[in-house]
Amino acid sequence: MFKKDPIFWLAISIFILGVILFGITQNDLWLFLFAGSYLLRPTLASLNIAKSHIDERQMSIQYRSGNIAFAAMIISCIIFAVIQSAKGDHSWEFFSAVVAIGLAAKALSNVFLIGNYREAGTKIIIASGLILVLFVSLENGFSLGALIESAPWWGIVGLGWLSKKFPRTIGGIILAVTVVLSIFILSKGFVIGQIITTVLASIPLVTAGVSLIVGDRVEKDPEGDVLV
Repeated sequence: MFKKDPIFWLAISIFILGVILFGITQNDLWLFLFAGSYLLRPTLASLNIAKSHIDERQMSIQYRSGNIAFAAMIISCIIFAVIQSAKGDHSWEFFSAVVAIGLAAKALSNVFLIGNYREAGTKIIIASGLILVLFVSLENGFSLGALIESAPWWGIVGLGWLSKKFPRTIGGIILAVTVVLSIFILSKGFVIGQIITTVLASIPLVTAGVSLIVGDRVEKDPEGDVLV
């Protein structure tokens, strides 16, 4: 037992901390530390950290089990969203948001991990615009009013498409748009709900803008040769 690696002992420490804090506070939020202790090793493996303590067999098992767990979570959220929507309960929107965030995180992490920052930035902008269009359509129905209200978000989608040809220019525009959008949201009331909305809306766009400006880890010319 005492030959366990440091990752094992760190995970055990997080788990014990969660138990202690839960016992003291009786607050269920500390239960999330239990999840953290369980996900520590696969997370480090995914980020290519502490490779000496993670062998190929472990990585293969974590990859397969992680995909199965992710699919189960997404399917469950979709089922819960459909059930809540049928009941007229607006909590279905939270399940839809989890699905959108989960799928976006998985797709974009693949791009980021191999250094295609500009490609990731383009995808973030287009996905953000389409998600906002979808929410406007769900809220107002498919009507002329919904089309007019969603026009700015279609503009975001258009900027995402243009970012393929003009990455740095569009990156700067997206950062400016994010500032204006944040000011507009907060102008409706500087309360916790508006702050959360601002953060959720601005973080993806800021990430995309910076990714477009910074560029990829390796630049290539049209011939495919690496440029230093």
